[in-house]
Amino acid sequence: MLGSLRKFSGSIYAKILLGIIVIPFVFWGMGGSIVGGSKNIVVKIDNEKYSTQDFVNFIRKFADPNKEIKSDQVEEFLSLYISEKLIEHEVEHFGIKLSDVSLGKLIKLQKGFKRENKFSRVEYEKFLIKNNITASTFEVNLSKHEKKKQLLDFIGGGIFPSESLVNDTYNKINQKRSIELLNLNDIFKKKISFSENEIKSYFENNKSKYIETYKSIKLLELSPKKLIDTDEFNNLFFERIDEIDDLIIQGKNLDFLVQKYNLEKGRLFTFDKLGTETDSKPISDLPKSLIKEILNLNDIDPTILVEKTNKYFIVEFIKIENIQKGFEDNAVKEDILLNLEREIKRKLIAKIISKINKNNFSKSDFNKLSIDENVSIKKITLENRNDSKILKDELVNQIYSSPEKKVIVVNDIFLTENFLIFINEVKSVTIDKNSEEYKKYLDLAKLEITSKLYDTYDKLIKTKYKIDINYQTLNTVKNYFN
Repeated sequence: MLGSLRKFSGSIYAKILLGIIVIPFVFWGMGGSIVGGSKNIVVKIDNEKYSTQDFVNFIRKFADPNKEIKSDQVEEFLSLYISEKLIEHEVEHFGIKLSDVSLGKLIKLQKGFKRENKFSRVEYEKFLIKNNITASTFEVNLSKHEKKKQLLDFIGGGIFPSESLVNDTYNKINQKRSIELLNLNDIFKKKISFSENEIKSYFENNKSKYIETYKSIKLLELSPKKLIDTDEFNNLFFERIDEIDDLIIQGKNLDFLVQKYNLEKGRLFTFDKLGTETDSKPISDLPKSLIKEILNLNDIDPTILVEKTNKYFIVEFIKIENIQKGFEDNAVKEDILLNLEREIKRKLIAKIISKINKNNFSKSDFNKLSIDENVSIKKITLENRNDSKILKDELVNQIYSSPEKKVIVVNDIFLTENFLIFINEVKSVTIDKNSEEYKKYLDLAKLEITSKLYDTYDKLIKTKYKIDINYQTLNTVKNYFN
């Protein structure tokens, strides 16, 4: 069901069916009072108690069924769960209602339920069947969705930014910036060198990091030649495929099917979550989409029939094992070198940032570093905040968040790109009120104001409701999913 729903991720249907609107003002941490109490209660908001079962159902509803749920994710789900319940409280507090007549009109307005520009009951029913959801469940979620929307409109509606605020928004995005740039990687590479002993020492201290989980499966491709001794995909072949599918549902394994249909034995594969075999080589003779499906196999449903790109496979789960990768493994060595490099880069970058923060690194120091390290300064002009011709978007955003005549360090999250930047000049720009783009920036300015308003509302809600989290129960939920 969730697989089908995710295909609708860009539409109103996904938002309605999943029951969550992304609301920028609700960012609840894991604060709240620590309480004991019943194991059946996970959180209490004022005098309202919410059950563990309801929370677990909430997680199952939104979690990716193909991925393991980790402890920190359970906490994130609890934040979302609390957010949902607080919104319901607020909807009730403000007396926001939706009549059956209004709900009916809302359903009939949805484009996906129309045929020849008119509401089609057939299209509506098809949608419900395709997504395995009842009309009552859909209508309850749609009603919740609309009430939340009305709450947001109530809080942030009616905002109209002034012309100066629109120009401020336009300028933040479109101002030109002339910068001078030093590539710190050219400096770092002269200082980065590791002995074999340093590499081995890192490995010994981080051995557990290089334990990989491998899944072993047997796989047999079913072709017409193997199954019915012909090259044609005829009715008999598909009858055999249906028979095999039925037998698998009845619990028959690969060995049984091999004997019954006189097939060759399945091939054994052992690979990790990336589809890489124990020798660190990727499996090249299986479709990636098939490998992804195989990775979801477990001992609950150990044997499945899979169809991929007009090919049919019987796949049988054998075992899962943890394998300690050795120091001599090339992938391990490569990862160790990357981590050691990052450690050195962090230390060197931290020294520079510390000087900048203490106002002990000026433009003259910037120039001196270039001379001392024999690394040239590059001068470039950024046309706007979206100009990523030379630097990555995330680096450009860091530059646009800093003032003129300032030396800053910018880098990406993995420290693969690191630059020392001097922001030489900022050229501000304005937008004409009659410009075709004016409305776009009017909407962006409105969004920025509304976001700040939601942030204020967030703080208000945090003081309005008393939230008690039962951490003993929360830990039980974490253990349940692990």
